[in-house]
Amino acid sequence: MKGRQSLAERPGASLEPADFDATRKEVERLKGNRATEREVVTQLLYPSVFAEYLAHADKYSDVSVLPTPVFFYGMEPGDEVSVDIEEGKTLFIKFLTVGDPHVDGRRTLFFELNGQPREVLVVDQSLLKEVKAHPKAERGNPAHVAAPMSGLVARVTVSAGEEVSAGQKLLTLEAMKMETTVYAEHSGKIAEVLTRPRTQVESGDLLIRFE
Repeated sequence: MKGRQSLAERPGASLEPADFDATRKEVERLKGNRATEREVVTQLLYPSVFAEYLAHADKYSDVSVLPTPVFFYGMEPGDEVSVDIEEGKTLFIKFLTVGDPHVDGRRTLFFELNGQPREVLVVDQSLLKEVKAHPKAERGNPAHVAAPMSGLVARVTVSAGEEVSAGQKLLTLEAMKMETTVYAEHSGKIAEVLTRPRTQVESGDLLIRFE
């Protein structure tokens, strides 16, 4: 900068020492799994940006494998793209059509994945003003029970005010004609049940809250 005295030492010498161990723990808390050296350094250099990136990756997975036009503009019915998800493994994705809106403000998108039919539920942003969004569970909060996947709530076996024990069945989700049971990870009292049978939920939705 003009008029500013030039540095006579290494640029980083005047910075506060970096605590790599504390930063690693912070990254692992945000990620929920082991942190790489690159992620630790990224957190030190760009803490707010990296936190936003992790939140995005947690919600949408690794979108860096998508072709750039698909990432920015999406796909139109009839479009087909190839995505390399790992070395030697390529997915051929064909977008077929968009379904009618559901009462919860979402639509079903129909795809072919390597020739096999697939369906994905997505929120229609144009309908958000008409639909109340479902709350999300807080990562790492032991009082929150989140949906482990997207699907239909088949059964709810507990109610507000009920005392439950660790390992007790809480509810059952159904997706792709398969059922997944959610069990209590610890004992406690149910404060609130935020879903009911025949309700469509997304992965990460808050379903049950403990006191």
